[in-house]
Amino acid sequence: MSSVDAQAGISSREAEVLSLLGEHLSNAEIGARLFISVRTVETHVSSLLRKLGAPDRRALAGLAVEWGRVARGGRVAPALPSPVTSFVGRARERALLAEAVTTQRQVSAVGPGGVGKTRLALAVAADTAGEFGDGVWFADLVPVTDPAMVGAAVAAAIGVGEQPGRSLDDSVIATLADRRALLVLDNCEHVRDGVAPFLERMLGSCPRVTVLATSRARLMVPFERVQPIPPLSLSGDAESDAVALFLDRAAAVGWPVPPEQRGQAAEVCRGLDGVALAIELAAARLPTLGLDGLTDTLSDQLRLLSGGARADDRHQSVRATLEWSHALLDPADRTVLRRVSAFVAPFTASAAARVAGFAPLDPAAVTDGLARLTEHSLLTVVPSPGGTRYRTLESIRQFGAERLAEAGEADEVRSRHLAWCAATAADLVADAAPDTGAWRSRFDTAADDVRAALGWAAAEPAHRAGAHALALDLAAAAFRRTLLGEAQQRYEQAAALADDPAPALREAAAVAGCRMRGEDMHRLHRAAAAAALAAGDTAGAARDLATAAAGAYRFARAFTHPPQDEAADLLAESRELAGADPAATAAIALAECGVLGAGSALPEALTRAERAVELARRTGDPLAESAALDALTATLCWAGDTVTTAATTRRRVGLSLPDTPAGALERVTALAEAAEVAVGVGDLAGARRWGRQLRDLPLLAERGDFATSRLLVADALVGDAAAVLDGSTRFLDAWERAGRPHAPDLATAAAAVAMVHGLRGDDSRERWRTVVTDLGVTPRDSAGYRAVFDTIVLLHHGRTAEAAERTAADPGTFDEQVLWVWRDWYVVLRAEAAALTGSPEARDRVAAARSAVAGNALAVAFLDRAEAVLDGDESRLLAAVKAFQRAGCPYQEARTLVLLGGAHATAGARALADLGLGVG
Repeated sequence: MSSVDAQAGISSREAEVLSLLGEHLSNAEIGARLFISVRTVETHVSSLLRKLGAPDRRALAGLAVEWGRVARGGRVAPALPSPVTSFVGRARERALLAEAVTTQRQVSAVGPGGVGKTRLALAVAADTAGEFGDGVWFADLVPVTDPAMVGAAVAAAIGVGEQPGRSLDDSVIATLADRRALLVLDNCEHVRDGVAPFLERMLGSCPRVTVLATSRARLMVPFERVQPIPPLSLSGDAESDAVALFLDRAAAVGWPVPPEQRGQAAEVCRGLDGVALAIELAAARLPTLGLDGLTDTLSDQLRLLSGGARADDRHQSVRATLEWSHALLDPADRTVLRRVSAFVAPFTASAAARVAGFAPLDPAAVTDGLARLTEHSLLTVVPSPGGTRYRTLESIRQFGAERLAEAGEADEVRSRHLAWCAATAADLVADAAPDTGAWRSRFDTAADDVRAALGWAAAEPAHRAGAHALALDLAAAAFRRTLLGEAQQRYEQAAALADDPAPALREAAAVAGCRMRGEDMHRLHRAAAAAALAAGDTAGAARDLATAAAGAYRFARAFTHPPQDEAADLLAESRELAGADPAATAAIALAECGVLGAGSALPEALTRAERAVELARRTGDPLAESAALDALTATLCWAGDTVTTAATTRRRVGLSLPDTPAGALERVTALAEAAEVAVGVGDLAGARRWGRQLRDLPLLAERGDFATSRLLVADALVGDAAAVLDGSTRFLDAWERAGRPHAPDLATAAAAVAMVHGLRGDDSRERWRTVVTDLGVTPRDSAGYRAVFDTIVLLHHGRTAEAAERTAADPGTFDEQVLWVWRDWYVVLRAEAAALTGSPEARDRVAAARSAVAGNALAVAFLDRAEAVLDGDESRLLAAVKAFQRAGCPYQEARTLVLLGGAHATAGARALADLGLGVG
């Protein structure tokens, strides 16, 4: 820990978390990097928010850059960054709101724009943070222009990614289900249609979460307690809260008000009805007008307000002050103010110059204008890692948008904003290295404006083509950012804007597959077929229908209700449409592997799968070839030919797949198969290599159980206990966050973890055995690998008779698909157990096993060791040590040394200790 970290009270682990927050990673991604649970990450993030005084994760990401500079010898940022301005007054409202937050489920701080709701909510959140053991989160909804994106904004605020089989909203709710936390939702009024249903679901499912919302109008949701936020108090004249705010802001701009003029300041505040924003705008003008000039010019504007309207609508005070402040600007600055209202999120000077820099302004004038508008409190400077950004308060932005429409510039400015967003999105997609903190930061800072521009353009017939292109780029960028739900939504939006919807629908279908949304994938392939058919592309329609039919089998576990019943009809329809098109013919051949496979004999199924591979290869499309090799792998598994299966998976994983959703989906399944099959042929190095690649795929950030599953098995067999214990944390954490679903395919990994705990002799073995059962695997389907893992543990602890009994069943009695990749492991362990017990069947078992494991160097090493034990041949045992070393299996290498005895046994025990295992 650096001395700076120590002074700020930040632990070494918190510093690591802060650094990864700077890379814009989710909690699950940080947990995967540090081998800690998501709950632990959340705890560290909450601690950092408190210690560094940051309002939200985005602010922490910015502070991470400063801490990085400290680590490189730079100057430290303040440990507790102060707000741009101080919080003044409101003791009564602060206490009332704090009491409401600690006693109610959902509190809405309601008041007109500019009254100070946000600052009060932040102060109350800080005051009550100690009541919420799992933290306080802040989500600013100002940049959110689509009500459907409210859940996404909350997810970003709390660091949640989209979990497998769940929407992002569902993932947020699942994460918060048992949390005792406070969620602050700021500026809800313009997306109430999205906030209300989201909160209703969340509050119903998360009984310990409290929501503090700020809004100009109540949200009308269950549990809502409305807390009106009035203007600042005017009672006490010169001693009032309103005057205190005026004096504070006046001093901040270098114009302190002397005591004898405070009565005059009180008159100004009364004229402004105590509205905080109006007072701040007035105080910002003191350096140019002085208090006398301010009083005279402002009073002229306030005379326009009179009677009931003013009493009934305090927001008129903000309106009048904005109009007054606007009138004092020079024409160029007025132009800048209205043109930058197109931005919904903080923006840079260069972005503003691109959008606002046209006649009568040049780009340099825009930059100068931004500085002057900041001096007058009409813009706020927001420091960020990428440089200074400017933010417009929502009340001021809306005012600017009205002036933009009045000036007749709205279409021009929004068109330029659209062009800037389009260029930004295109750059994000073209970036060759998206999996970096810098790229994620660029996406996060641009995404809200891109979404807003797309929403505007999609409703403008003249910009339909631009909206289509932008939707495609946003979809591709969102997919890279692992915002899979949004990626699918944007591809479908692009399809709705396209003259030819089929290509975008196909991309949407692939994203749905990555999301494990089988029904969506099926629906979208069928929609693509209908679109292709409407366009006269019969071959394309045939491909889509055949792909839908094949997907019903390839991705059956992604369906709630697998549509296999209709797959035969889809296949028949695709045959009628295909003609001689090679790609359609290849797609049909692949579909036949699934649709016709169940009723076929093995030779026929094998011939069909090999034909599908050949036809796919001829198309030159690696995606088609990957899918066909997947079908061939399944058929070879059925045949029990692990050697050819391994060669097939190596061929598949070696394909150069495109950087698209469809390519990502193929890559995931290819790596999983390759790692799994490599274990069966003794290629532990390959299994670990492909397992690591699978583990590190950004697409699987929130699927830590699946991502680590193949590597856990390989690491367990190698004997790397530390790696297994680290990986099992992510596995268990992800599975539990997903709701502990039945996932039989993951049970092998859990059983491997149980095996390692068995080797270590600790109590966690039974816990992991329970996980295996809870994953929903049947005793029949787990019989093969459970026998292998149990036998390894029994032999490790010298319980050879029990090991022999555990492997008593002849391998021929197992179903081939049950024994699967574990056949070689089972037969060699069966032979070894017989040899160690001195069974008269031992030599026959070794001999029978040799013919079964030909080509598997690791399995041969087991059999050589067994024969050496039978013969008492020390030299062959030493040769087996080398063989296990070459095979990359240090655990069996160390065990062989233990079997040798003497000094070798001492070395073996030391090697086992280094692996995190003990001698049985």
